[in-house]
Amino acid sequence: MENAKSGGYTDEEMMKLAELYKVFGDSTRIRILSALMREELCVCDISELLGVSVSAVSHQLRILKQAELVKYRRDGKVVYYSLADDHVKTIIAQGAEHINE
Repeated sequence: MENAKSGGYTDEEMMKLAELYKVFGDSTRIRILSALMREELCVCDISELLGVSVSAVSHQLRILKQAELVKYRRDGKVVYYSLADDHVKTIIAQGAEHINE
């Protein structure tokens, strides 16, 4: 009966989902994800694009990596970031659609 009350999700799944949505609760992280929807970028490019310090961008990217929303690749000394998968685009697009209804 527990699952019927929670829409079929386990308590653990609901906790993980809540943690995921917490990551979307910061406008800087949303701005980073939006920039990465367009193209792969390095920390310096994201910093310049958003007008936020490199250290602030690095901190937010660390949170996004832990949440498995972004991935990275190293090219020499430069690290490039991109969205982890198309689900991230979908989450943002559906959220934007919802607020614009």
